[in-house]
Amino acid sequence: MSTPSTFTAAEMEFLAEDEMIQIVPNLNMKPLTFICGDFGPFTSRVPIEVPIWLAIALKKRGKCTIQPPEWISLEKLTQVLEAERDSAGSFEALPFHYVEISRLLFDHARDDIPEVYMVRSLIEDIKDVRFHKIGAGLEKVSTWTFAMKLNLSAMEVNVIRPFVTGGLETFFKLGNPDMIHDTERQEHRRTQAADRGPRRELRR
Repeated sequence: MSTPSTFTAAEMEFLAEDEMIQIVPNLNMKPLTFICGDFGPFTSRVPIEVPIWLAIALKKRGKCTIQPPEWISLEKLTQVLEAERDSAGSFEALPFHYVEISRLLFDHARDDIPEVYMVRSLIEDIKDVRFHKIGAGLEKVSTWTFAMKLNLSAMEVNVIRPFVTGGLETFFKLGNPDMIHDTERQEHRRTQAADRGPRRELRR
């Protein structure tokens, strides 16, 4: 069984761009029609929810401001960081794409985020604390571990997935001698096939 590959940061951000976010248009505009659906109509100074990719596109054209989600605030993130540090065995509830969403907003709407540099620092601190807890949890995985339940974000799952699945597969093989023998037989067959090399007809 092959180990799953990870997504790149750009691919993770692409997935996160479908999340909804609130904007405040600065003009009146008819509904916009896309393959994924219709958004609008837009009324000046009236908040409306749109996908992040559309919010960024309108923001780049100077047609709106982006309202950061409630969890992207100095007060809320400080509470999350303190709770993460106080609880070694659990994780605080954050949006599944909290890392990607915050990065997109830092890149394209930093002027819409109050105290953006402190907010960015808190996000990084939360990431570090959570990864430390994940590492400590993975050290407790044993041959009797058949399932794991963790309240992780998309980025965290993406990073640890190859290690977790690879480690559990190894544990499973160690507990099943038949699987080890099957793997060895497959390796032996591949080695024999490689040693034979390409065949060619003998001259008459």
